[in-house]
Amino acid sequence: MRILVGVLALLAVLTVPASASDAIRVALQESVRLTELRGTDIEISALPAGGPGEPGRCDGCPRWRADIVRAVWAGPAIEIAGYRAPAFRLRSEQPMRLGGREYGPAVDLLLNGEGFAIVNELPLEEYLVGVVRAEAGEAWPREALRAQAIVARTYAAYRRIIGAGKPYHITASTAHQQYAGRVPPSSPIWGAVRETAGQVLRWEGELFPAFYHTESGGYTEDPRTVFAAPNMPALKPVVCQFSAGSPHFYWTLDLRLAQLSELLRRNGTDVGTVRAIEVTERTPSLRATLVSVRGTHGVVRLRGNDFRRIVGYDTLKSTLFAVAVDREVARFAGRGYGHGVGLCQWGAKGMAEQGYAARKILEFYYPGTMLGFLDRR
Repeated sequence: MRILVGVLALLAVLTVPASASDAIRVALQESVRLTELRGTDIEISALPAGGPGEPGRCDGCPRWRADIVRAVWAGPAIEIAGYRAPAFRLRSEQPMRLGGREYGPAVDLLLNGEGFAIVNELPLEEYLVGVVRAEAGEAWPREALRAQAIVARTYAAYRRIIGAGKPYHITASTAHQQYAGRVPPSSPIWGAVRETAGQVLRWEGELFPAFYHTESGGYTEDPRTVFAAPNMPALKPVVCQFSAGSPHFYWTLDLRLAQLSELLRRNGTDVGTVRAIEVTERTPSLRATLVSVRGTHGVVRLRGNDFRRIVGYDTLKSTLFAVAVDREVARFAGRGYGHGVGLCQWGAKGMAEQGYAARKILEFYYPGTMLGFLDRR
């Protein structure tokens, strides 16, 4: 969720046209082999490998309209209605529906791995409304929504810089930011985004990946202990006393050793049948940085984040845990949900409920940063 670059790379497959400098390209899904989008009078344009960055350069590419678009991966191409091309662009004045959500105004299909990616291109501020709805929700206090909007804008703007020239800038998932698609104009989230329009956080004058997470468990984390990247700001971890009412503040997990053994094997770490698990190294906030797993075939030491990834991010909610083996079961007792870096979403909610403004919330979770505005170039 990354080094700042200021020079656009050459167009690879698809990129943001020069006239769309305020747009962001969001991968809704990656490596898809079959999809269906529905709408009204969708314009379908087959594109050459250069994509929409060079409009008008493909006189032989077909263009037609439909209300239902079914696309299938066909080896080195994407196929729609019997026509194969390396990429397609879908445009409509009405929302296009995919997986129960609505998107607009443009959706691109482009080859990606053993399938294709579905990429929504739209204005940054409109995208942020969909992010805040997915990440926080409409019922949260206004100041928490405003703080979330600024953080999400900072992260998205940073990703857009480092992804310049790539097929898309960001993914609509927990790997980057969740995104709920189009949001009705009656939603209060529109107000939170408009009231903070253009506002971003900066570290030493530069945009940075303003990470955030669901629940800190009482302590946030230094980003340099979690993410192995050279552009991590030296954010000071803080004691977060505002999220104790979160449903994720305390959690437990019972995991059968046979299941854990299989998960490790599938991820290239075969220790046989797991017999013991021990946290052998922790961060100052007590998150596990090294986990030793002993099995019938030997012992392996895993980074705490890798151990959590193998078990499952939603299963093992954080690396802030203790663990003991009880016969055939590993019993975990932990706190928090997520990597622990930056803004704690439940903590921001708690601060807003106590009367803190968005600026104060951001000052608390991102000490040493400054609030500024996006450059308009």
